[in-house]
Amino acid sequence: MNFSLSLLSDPETVHLLLTGLSVTLRLFVGALVCGFCVALLLTAANLIPSRIVRAIISLYVEYHRNVPTVVQIMVWYFGMPEVLPKALKIWINQGNSEFSFALIALSLNVSAYYYEDIRSGIKAIAGTQLEAARAVGLSSVQALQCVVLPQAVRIAVPPIINRSLILFKDTSLAMVIGVTELTYQVKRIENITFQTFQIFLISTVLYLAISLLIALLGAQVARLYPANFRR
Repeated sequence: MNFSLSLLSDPETVHLLLTGLSVTLRLFVGALVCGFCVALLLTAANLIPSRIVRAIISLYVEYHRNVPTVVQIMVWYFGMPEVLPKALKIWINQGNSEFSFALIALSLNVSAYYYEDIRSGIKAIAGTQLEAARAVGLSSVQALQCVVLPQAVRIAVPPIINRSLILFKDTSLAMVIGVTELTYQVKRIENITFQTFQIFLISTVLYLAISLLIALLGAQVARLYPANFRR
C-alpha cells in the first residue's frame, strides 16, 4: 500500500476538516459551560428541604448517567420537537436545530456528572465549616456560595477534568443527527477520497492532540487551585 497524506494538499479537504473541528470545539465549550452552570443550579436546589425536589434531582441524575448519551441526543432531536407547539417547532427547524439539540443534550448529560463530582466535594468538607458560616450570620445560600462551593469545586477539579475529556470525545456522537462536527466531516471526506486509513489517522491525531491539550490545561488548573489550599 502506498501511504500518502496528499489529501491535505486539497484546499477543500482542509476546509472541511477545519470546519468540522470548529463545530466540535464550539459544541464542547458550549456544553462544558452550560453543563457546569446547570450542575451549580442542581447543587443549590439540593439544599432545598424538600423530598420532592431531591427526588426530581435524583431522577434527573440517574437518567443522564444511565441512558446512553447517543440515545439522549436522539431523544432531544427526534422526540422533543413532537411535544412542542407547531409554531415553535417550525421556528426551531428554521435554524441550526441539529447543533442546538446536540448542545442541549450534551450539556444536560455532563451536568449530571459535574453535579455528582461537586456533591462528592461537598461531602468531603467538614460539616463544622457550614455551621461556622451560619453562626457568623450567613444564610444557607451565602454559606454555600462563599464557603462550601469554592472548596468543593477545588476538590472536584480532577474528576471534572476527566469528565470534560469524555465530553470532548462525546461530541462525535452528534454526527448521528447530522451535526457537521469533525467525525461527520471525516466520514464525508472518506466517502469522497476513499482514503480511509489516511483520513482517520488525521482525525485520530487531531482528537489526541486536543485531548492532551485539555488534560494539560486541567493539570495546570489543578496546580493553581489545589484542594488543600490555605487562605
